[in-house]
Amino acid sequence: MASRLNPYIGFNGDARQAFEFYKEVFGGELAINTFGEFGASDVPDADKIMHAMLETPQGYTLMGSDTPSHLDFQPGNNISVSLSGDDSAELHGLFDKLAEGGTVTMPLEKQMWGDEFGMVADRFGISWMVNISQPQG
Repeated sequence: MASRLNPYIGFNGDARQAFEFYKEVFGGELAINTFGEFGASDVPDADKIMHAMLETPQGYTLMGSDTPSHLDFQPGNNISVSLSGDDSAELHGLFDKLAEGGTVTMPLEKQMWGDEFGMVADRFGISWMVNISQPQG
């Protein structure tokens, strides 16, 4: 899989409704997972969207999630740039370069869904998310 770059949008509890709307607008395939589906079934956010992805016939990819209740939702600061793929060396290198002079907000490491994931704000204040897919097996 080649690496891809796309927007990642944060929502204040209405990610499901937003992505269902975007599917009506753009068409395509919509995948939605809740926090509960990834092992957090006994928390207040269990029914909130941990990750949604819409892949459209036009080749657009939109991703997003609900902001967990323990974090502040900040309108205007709720869009990140997402880099994803399976080329670990390439994506680790990009993460490290983006972190130079910036702030790592979540180290790039293995997560509960099996992929490596990290977040960084670059030296210009732009938020980046990096997800490295692990081989399925």
